[in-house]
Amino acid sequence: QRFSRKKIIEETDADTSDLQRCLSTFNLVAVGVGSTLGAGVYVLTGSVARNDAGPAIILSFTVAAFASMLAGLCYAEFGARVPKAGSAYIYSYVTVGELWGFVIGWNLVLEYIIGVSSVARAWSSNLDSLTGGVIANASRAAMPMNVPGFASYPDFLAVGLIMLVTLLLSIGMKVSSILMTVLTAVNIVVLIFCAVAGFIKADPTNWKLPGGPGRGNGGFMPYGFSKMMEGAASCFYAFVGFDTIACVGEEAKNPSKSIPRSIIITLVICLVAYVVVSAALTLMQPYYELDVGAPLPNAFIHVDMGWASKPVAVGSMCALVASVLGAAVGMPRIVFSMARDGLIFRVLATVSNKNRTPVVATILSGIFSVVIMTLLSVLLVWGGENIMRWWGILLISVMVVLILLLGGVIARQPQSRRALLFKTPLVPSIPLLSIFINIYLMLKLPGATWIRFGVWMVVGGLMYFGYGMRHSSEETRS
Repeated sequence: QRFSRKKIIEETDADTSDLQRCLSTFNLVAVGVGSTLGAGVYVLTGSVARNDAGPAIILSFTVAAFASMLAGLCYAEFGARVPKAGSAYIYSYVTVGELWGFVIGWNLVLEYIIGVSSVARAWSSNLDSLTGGVIANASRAAMPMNVPGFASYPDFLAVGLIMLVTLLLSIGMKVSSILMTVLTAVNIVVLIFCAVAGFIKADPTNWKLPGGPGRGNGGFMPYGFSKMMEGAASCFYAFVGFDTIACVGEEAKNPSKSIPRSIIITLVICLVAYVVVSAALTLMQPYYELDVGAPLPNAFIHVDMGWASKPVAVGSMCALVASVLGAAVGMPRIVFSMARDGLIFRVLATVSNKNRTPVVATILSGIFSVVIMTLLSVLLVWGGENIMRWWGILLISVMVVLILLLGGVIARQPQSRRALLFKTPLVPSIPLLSIFINIYLMLKLPGATWIRFGVWMVVGGLMYFGYGMRHSSEETRS
């Protein structure tokens, strides 16, 4: 019974918050787009096009966007029903019970730690590449870390970025959202430039190239349908900024209206950006020649537009900072929500009286991100994040289906008549399709990802059964 007990949120509590309600729909869209259009468009496009999909990367992004939109619709309804901080954690807790809520919340914490760590390191690597590798060489010479599977040197630039972002978030969400808006605007302008310049230099024959060693069978889908879908599994990572919107829902001025709108707008903007930029990229340069680390700058060099690498560098730096900020925003809100419910140490739910931000959770999240980023390599953390996101999204979709299946029972019980501004359409078709697609994409993940997931779950089990189960707010209520 303890495992299945559900969090009760009274209608009078739904619109109250310990945090500052300062975010409009526009601010939430900026947070969502800023969290999404980062490493995906500047790094992932090159690796997926070269190794998995070729020019069919536009289909990979479309499939990933479709899966994200299905899940996003489910998130949108729960955002309207439960406008509280915590995203999938709080939705799970309210709907299917405490144990599942903890499982989702625990994995979301790791997801965001990994997100902050990997993107901060990518930002540092980009900055280092602009200096010709001077920073990395100096750091490697001064403090080498010769341990297999770990970073080759401590990345002080990334550490500094995480500390700066943590300090900014401690000041207040309003200031952070303004910075996110500016960074996102710069990024979008740069991506528009990349798309226009890319199509001007486009060569349609790059989508009809012959096959050969290292280039598959050639043509539009050189590696086949299965590899294109593997690319879609990787591209799914590039659309998960909508989860950050759900995390900050408690700080929205009108969450029941703003969360659904901003999630859908964010996914549409990102789909257009990814497809257009990917098309321009693969039309400029043959897919098998794309640079995995910096595809856009090298593609412009390939078409004798080397000068364009400078605005691309500016856009990528702004986009990566926005991504770090977005991940760093979501993580402490998950921690805060779980601590407020007593599932982890309650001190982490401390809110600043001055700024009304979860200051302790924010600082601790920054510290953990620094530790993970300092120790682990980007390749290790890159694969590990996806399973955490899909696990949460899968359960949200299952919950929407359960709502329908139990509809006959619920119809005979007293229920809330509160009007919702958004409901998931075509239930149960959309949630069921979302479940199917997410399971398929999860099966495309490497075995090492599942091993890391299992280890983290063991640690989480110790936390829940050793502390959370006995200190839960619902335990006190019962």
